[in-house]
Amino acid sequence: MRGYSKTRVILLAGLLIAAVFLASDGFAQTTAPASGTEAAKPKPAGLMTLILSHPDPVFFTIAGLSVWGLALIIQGFIKTRRNVFMPESSTNTIRDLITQRRYQELIDFTETDPGFVSKVLNPALKRAPSWISMKETLETAVGEETAEQFRRIEYLNIIGNLGPLLGLLGTVLGMIEAFQAVATTGGQADVAALSGGISTALCHTFLGLFLAVPCLAAFGFYRTLVDRLTIRGSLAAEELLLMMKPPEAKPIPAPPARQGNLPTPAPAATMRRSMGTPETA
Repeated sequence: MRGYSKTRVILLAGLLIAAVFLASDGFAQTTAPASGTEAAKPKPAGLMTLILSHPDPVFFTIAGLSVWGLALIIQGFIKTRRNVFMPESSTNTIRDLITQRRYQELIDFTETDPGFVSKVLNPALKRAPSWISMKETLETAVGEETAEQFRRIEYLNIIGNLGPLLGLLGTVLGMIEAFQAVATTGGQADVAALSGGISTALCHTFLGLFLAVPCLAAFGFYRTLVDRLTIRGSLAAEELLLMMKPPEAKPIPAPPARQGNLPTPAPAATMRRSMGTPETA
């Protein structure tokens, strides 16, 4: 799990560096022009300044989804770790209780323990003493808990797919407003004003992609990690359940027949007489 920790740190550091870069690019445009001809030229606004200067419903929607996506990414960093997903101490406690045959305490422990192994093992324990029912219940519980883990990270996939669509929506609305301004002036609109409107519209595309890329990357990473952890957890739960398997009953062999009680085979001639068949010469 050390490799996973390094990957988490690298991803989080990349997100922070990107945010700092964008913020510095937006707020670095505060120096005033010197004098002369430079004072007459309007200085282009930074990216963040351009984005924040035209807030609209699409902008606030993308901003809200960005906060939600960041919270899900941080939550994934915290919860998708092996010592949180399936703690070694919980597995050892379950193994000790099974070895000591303290089954009631085992049921109580797995009822309150938040680990993956305890969650899938508890329904199976309640089906004792039927071994077939316990095994089938364990398989069902593993499937349900695995699906629940994937549903928790599925929101990142939804947000990542909505990001470009919302960005495209904002871009289309901005382009409609820009060309509407041209139509209202009879085609005599200022080129600078038209370019500014188009750049503002394209900012929504940037926001949508900036929302989608980290969310989809985090979703792919967490999906692989959850798949690996759930497989390890299901194998550990199956191993613990096998420790409680009752010994199979051996079939009782049939007693050997006594030699003195075996019937003596009759001669062929005697059998023919009894059946009424004439003897042939």
